Amino acid sequence: MESILIIRLSAIGDVVMASPLIRSLRRAYPDAQITWLAQPEVADLLSTNQDLDEVLVWPRGEWRRLRRAHRWLTLVRRIWGFLSELRRRRFDVVIDAQGLLKSGIWAWLSGAPRRVAIDPREGSAWLMTERVERGGDPNRVASEYLHLAQTLRLPSDDFTMRIVLTEEDRQFARTLLAEKGLEGPFAVICPFTTRPQKHWLEERWVDLASNLETELGLASVMLGGPGDGKAAALIAERREAPLVNVVGQTRLRQAAALIERAALLVGVDTGLSHIGTALGTPSVLLFGSTLPYTDTTRHNAVVIHHPMTCSPCRRSPTCHGDFTCMRRIDIPEVLETARRVMTAAAPGG
Repeated sequence: MESILIIRLSAIGDVVMASPLIRSLRRAYPDAQITWLAQPEVADLLSTNQDLDEVLVWPRGEWRRLRRAHRWLTLVRRIWGFLSELRRRRFDVVIDAQGLLKSGIWAWLSGAPRRVAIDPREGSAWLMTERVERGGDPNRVASEYLHLAQTLRLPSDDFTMRIVLTEEDRQFARTLLAEKGLEGPFAVICPFTTRPQKHWLEERWVDLASNLETELGLASVMLGGPGDGKAAALIAERREAPLVNVVGQTRLRQAAALIERAALLVGVDTGLSHIGTALGTPSVLLFGSTLPYTDTTRHNAVVIHHPMTCSPCRRSPTCHGDFTCMRRIDIPEVLETARRVMTAAAPGG
């Protein structure tokens, strides 16, 4: 029996985009043992996928805490124990879907005789037996992973992102909405991500929430991670009508269950927004500094992006904090796009 390891350690959006690889591998190797190596923050998204046999969690944060506390003996024992667990599985093939040195090291340490990486960087190419250049249509979401699947001759005719929720996740969403007094349709807003140049303006989220209520009849539920609490409070405090702020109060799949129930998602280039696309929720995605995909593969998910001569700046903006590309996205455009994707999602739309 073939034993296959997929490595995509982080981040949320990238794991969502790489998720079609699971089904492709299962279709190609129905009897294989398929494992995914991930960091704790994304493992929740993978653990319920029936086409995966196992999610192996790299406790990177725990190791960092041990190192900072100078608990060297404990750290060495934990590392050795994890490495032993990894090698005990005797992987035949590793697919490094991240292509960084940290993922490449784990691919090499696995002991697998065949190690394939997508666009390996930071010197990780030397740890691989095969390299797949980044390719495919850059306008399509998850195009690099589709290209990887096609290069490896995996089935790719139904290469769609997949998030698997449980009844417990859905019950959590129902209970939370009832506790917050939300009985009608609602929108999820996802304002937060890792870099300021990917953010929309704080005051526009406030005005957007008001307009969603008055023009589309949608209450607003704000989602985000534990580190977004302060920024979320600033938005919530400026809202005249109640804004349901559950930032930092949900696990990842619980947030996904709320997104699944939403009539609309509006978000920046962040993992929760990509979850919306994966779940088929009508979505409006606001892109600025990053190179957007215009083909979401969903008729009810649209990317708004106003390219500039400096686009995409990614991690090196030259606008001195003005973030003009995001400022060009105004509320009327978002509302009009929201109407369009909601109509597309309606029966007969």
